[in-house]
Amino acid sequence: MEKFDVFGMTCSACSAAVERAVKKVDGVEEVQVNLLANSMTVQYQPGAADDGKILKAVEHAGYRASLHTAPAAARRMPVNGKPVMEDQLRSMKTRLIVSILFLIPLFYISMGHMMGAPLPSIFHGNENALTFAFTQLLLVLPIVLVNYAYFTHGIKALFRGAPNMDSLIAIGSGAALLYGVFAIYRIGYGLGHGIDTLVAQYSMDLYFESSGMILALITVGKYLETRSKGKTSQAIAKLIDLAPKTALVVRDGTETEIPVEEVRAGDLIAVKPGASIPVDGVVIEGSSAVDEAALTGESIPVEKGPGDKVMAASVNKTGYFRFEASRVGDDTTLAQIIRLVEEASASKAPIAKLADRVSRIFVPTVMAIALLSAVVWLFVGETFEFALATAISVLVISCPCALGLATPTAIMVGTGKGAENGILIKSAEALETAHTVDTVVLDKTGTITEGRPHVTDLICYRAEDETALLSVAAALERPSEHPLASAVLERAEEEDVPIREAEQFEAISGFGVSARLDGKTCYAGNFRLMEEKGIQVKEALADAERLASEGKTPLYFADGDGLLGIIAAADVVKPTSEAAIRAFEVLGIRVVMLTGDNQKTAAAIQKRLGISDAVAEVLPQDKEKEIRRLQEEGRRVAMIGDGINDAPALARADVGIAIGAGTDVAIEAADIVLMKSDLMDAVAAVELSKATIRNIKENLFWAFIYNIIGIPLAAGLFYPLLGWRLNPMFAAAAMSLSSVCVVTNALRLRLFRSRFRGGAVSAQPEEKRLPAAPRQAAENTTQKPKEEPNMTKTMTIEGMSCGHCSARVEKALNALEGVTATVDLESKTAAVQISGDVSDDALKNAVVEAGYEVTGIR
Repeated sequence: MEKFDVFGMTCSACSAAVERAVKKVDGVEEVQVNLLANSMTVQYQPGAADDGKILKAVEHAGYRASLHTAPAAARRMPVNGKPVMEDQLRSMKTRLIVSILFLIPLFYISMGHMMGAPLPSIFHGNENALTFAFTQLLLVLPIVLVNYAYFTHGIKALFRGAPNMDSLIAIGSGAALLYGVFAIYRIGYGLGHGIDTLVAQYSMDLYFESSGMILALITVGKYLETRSKGKTSQAIAKLIDLAPKTALVVRDGTETEIPVEEVRAGDLIAVKPGASIPVDGVVIEGSSAVDEAALTGESIPVEKGPGDKVMAASVNKTGYFRFEASRVGDDTTLAQIIRLVEEASASKAPIAKLADRVSRIFVPTVMAIALLSAVVWLFVGETFEFALATAISVLVISCPCALGLATPTAIMVGTGKGAENGILIKSAEALETAHTVDTVVLDKTGTITEGRPHVTDLICYRAEDETALLSVAAALERPSEHPLASAVLERAEEEDVPIREAEQFEAISGFGVSARLDGKTCYAGNFRLMEEKGIQVKEALADAERLASEGKTPLYFADGDGLLGIIAAADVVKPTSEAAIRAFEVLGIRVVMLTGDNQKTAAAIQKRLGISDAVAEVLPQDKEKEIRRLQEEGRRVAMIGDGINDAPALARADVGIAIGAGTDVAIEAADIVLMKSDLMDAVAAVELSKATIRNIKENLFWAFIYNIIGIPLAAGLFYPLLGWRLNPMFAAAAMSLSSVCVVTNALRLRLFRSRFRGGAVSAQPEEKRLPAAPRQAAENTTQKPKEEPNMTKTMTIEGMSCGHCSARVEKALNALEGVTATVDLESKTAAVQISGDVSDDALKNAVVEAGYEVTGIR
């Protein structure tokens, strides 16, 4: 597939003409022309077609084209070094100023006396008719000359058999101009032969002001349209502007500032506080807080240290560090984002095909209607001037431009708005398809949950307190390579627990570990290890069973004297996952969870989050089968996963969404890439899709309804009954206004904001949730019991000051039958999932007995 820049297109008829011309080239399989981006993508067979043939086809159609191969930043810069959009805007502004400058005196001389305005005596009376007419001709000529592009493009397109909007303008304003010249000759004839009535008649029917007004008003509309189109691509421009121009490279121990284009993979780069990171890489030394808001939308700076990845265009806030460049040039994350947004903006949504079909026949049809209306009015006895004015009005009011802009403007603003919020939409088709999704399939690990274990519970038996238990546990687990060992060590570091050195460490495969601490042999492992070592754990069985039922893994810790305690670890649910699931349900979208975990763990997560349907013990290759099964039931499915082991399912789904990935695998497999690991962004992506498609439909409605009403009005269809007749000047103003309205409506998408951000989403009672889909693999299905209606409540709790406090409150609440609670220390709240009959007083008493104060329950 090759991409080209196309120059000279002004309306949808132009883009349709280019598309038709290129499709005729042998070997071309698919062509997409984007009017707003002035670009074209062509899929062709290398042996049968080549770039040269395609460029010639575009030129034969009356337009210019060039290969689109320069980097993103350079593509926006023409040879003179000025941004393309600014150059166009400056040129359009010059044309507008000249047009208005000459239009004002032209309008005053031609129409002023009708409004009671005084005119110099040299313009009064039949004896001055030639002066009156010739002055208007001199004033209209600069307007025609400065807007000559309408005539050159329009007439060329007309002779090539592919008339466009410029053709309509050229014919309309040109006809008015030529009729004015004809009128001057008639005035001269009347003066020479003393026919005063002829002089008076043609003095009032010059139409120079109509010609000038048409061109001036069209230029006003084009100027506003160009200005608005510039705003639609602001998101891309902002991303391009983020890229730093230089990098501080360390070579031979010396820091040297070089252009970022000269940075190579493997270079060591230094970053000072306040500087932008020039390329992607991995931190080698130093640490800092890095602001990645421009790329991910995350406002809070991220701490970076040795081994952590950094991305180009993120900003170093505090410290000094050095990193090794890994991806440079067009391979950086920023360059990929820009490329994705540009490709999505330039792609064509299926909904645009209706406008394309209409655009192909629109201009010829309008020209036929204009000719027919003139002939009919002449036939019924109206004057030639009346018929001419009617034909000009029909030509000028018709607006293929509004039809052509309806879809691409909304797509460009929508994809740009997504990029600003860390939502990368790869194509217009994906953006459109997302609004039809009725089922969302979520991978559990890394999507719903954090993807790594965290300590959730510490239960002491013989240990003095949690600190003592953690101290023993950390000492035993530090030499261990078990996945849960890192969770224990992380918790110990968080609470500043001193970690002692263990002696005679031994890993017991399938059971746990043992080591000597303070002269005692200590053990850490599962229930079978405790049994084998003869350690009594009867008192802990109930706690262990409860933890397992909640999807947590209990680890037993003991010494020679008996059981010290249990530490439970689990892959915890992300803070926003529950709100996102509720938000999907509010949008009418069914949520299905897929996981490779056992049914007990899957059931615990399902109950905790109130998911209506879950499938457990699913292998990566079986996820794709589950997506296919749902599609066979007639569902439109979105798959949300981490983009690596979920690649087959992401590709199979109607819309694949890779969450928190930004990796090459995710970008290739998914239709939408979320830069943050936040499910709420997936909700926002669906909302953005709905808002964009709604905006496109509004644009198409107004474009169609404008022409459906405007063309009959201009043709004089209502004149016999209601006396309504449209002056060509008003027709030109209406035509300009239609394009401006369409682009302005698309710009409203820049105000888009997810309605679920900034506030909790209230859960629906189970009986109101979407019913579970019929299942084929019943043995792999865990469903929430229908006889247990669920309710989610949020408790506000005062008095908690550390992790121990939140753990006590959580333990107190979870001890209540039918209650699953998660406490957030930072917000001082507890999210409580209730299954069964549990009163607010019972919840409050449990917290009060634990030593804390409840200030609100909602």
